[in-house]
Amino acid sequence: MDTRIAEWVDQAKVKFGLSAYVLNSCKIHRRVELVNQTVYYLTMEWWPSAVAEPQEEGYNPEGTAVIKLDLNRLKWASVIFVGGQSYADTITFERTDLDRIIPWIEQETGLTYGKQFKLMNQKEDGFTFQECLDGIPVSPTGLIEVKFDLEGKLTFYSAQGSMLARDKVEAKAEDYSLSLDQVEGIAKQQFKLVEFPAIEKNQYIPVYGIEEIYVTNDLTGTIPFEFIVDNRARKKMDKVLRWTTALGSPFLGVPLNLVEEEVTPEQAFSLEPHPDTYPITAIEQERCIDAVRDFLRQVYPDDSEKWVLHMLYRDHGYIDAKLMLNNPGGDQGLHQGKMLVILDRDKFNVLNYMDNRSFLSDVYQELQAAAPTTVNRDDAFEKIKPLIELKSVYVYDFEQEKYILCEKIDCQYGVHAATGEIVSLNDL
Repeated sequence: MDTRIAEWVDQAKVKFGLSAYVLNSCKIHRRVELVNQTVYYLTMEWWPSAVAEPQEEGYNPEGTAVIKLDLNRLKWASVIFVGGQSYADTITFERTDLDRIIPWIEQETGLTYGKQFKLMNQKEDGFTFQECLDGIPVSPTGLIEVKFDLEGKLTFYSAQGSMLARDKVEAKAEDYSLSLDQVEGIAKQQFKLVEFPAIEKNQYIPVYGIEEIYVTNDLTGTIPFEFIVDNRARKKMDKVLRWTTALGSPFLGVPLNLVEEEVTPEQAFSLEPHPDTYPITAIEQERCIDAVRDFLRQVYPDDSEKWVLHMLYRDHGYIDAKLMLNNPGGDQGLHQGKMLVILDRDKFNVLNYMDNRSFLSDVYQELQAAAPTTVNRDDAFEKIKPLIELKSVYVYDFEQEKYILCEKIDCQYGVHAATGEIVSLNDL
């Protein structure tokens, strides 16, 4: 075992009170985190000494301690005792004693309570905290969770989030917020007709609703929600795919390897960038376009101009192409046609694909069509306008590498397009 790794193994045994445990495995892997940074993790599995070795391969007995160390920051990322059973002899709390738990979290994460994380909810067995910046939520956000058994022993700890991935957090100094009057035009653009599947009623329900979006506080731009929840190395394309002739050869997909790769200590301690963090070059983009077009010519030869190559991004060593059905200027249904096409990152040939239409047809094919729309969009918007919410959020700008204060336009209600009734989207 590498001496640097052995030191952290010894520290884990002492810190988490694992005198009644034996080390079963120790591996290093890497991931691309929310801010497109390569993070290396050392994962240890400690088995209880008193538990016999399990017969089933890959199975951890109850009480196993799975401990993950963030090698970039040299902070403990998670501690999980399988089945909520701990045989450890340290780290015990009064389960409701926030005055002790919060300082412990501050020490483990390097974050400050009230400024960088705040209490989200409290349950009988533990607490969940949410990342923030001066008390205002951040996006992409992160969660810190702690759980305890009846004796107060730590059984679960996890700290993951965008602020944890950086040593330095910067934000534009802004202390003002927008009003609905200032963003009404943007809100109306986000007001769209969606057909919700109502399984219990065996039909689709047509509803006008707000598609959430972030508006910068200086009104200079907007940030789509999808750009916050999916921040891998990517390139927005929005290219309509056209062809005139089909390809007669059949498409033969190949299995994909989506298992996290194990890496060496040398790679980890040198913080070698993950290949998924590299930008997709102009040449690679053109080769991906050609490959996806040829794939469609094979599998969907009659679909010329029906698909838009929306985005390219890297994932698990592949290049993924996200396709959407072409519907210029129209409202998109909740279950619009989408396709994920996976390409070899070196040869740029299509390896496999997933088309959500086959899944949707299996699940929703028995549902009756939505009732005819009788309420126009403008009238529906006037009904919903008093219920639109603006929420201050610090959104991370990947170009400026700092947080920008935005207002999130959102609404928990919609307007039934057939009856004009205001409905709760959560109930749908």
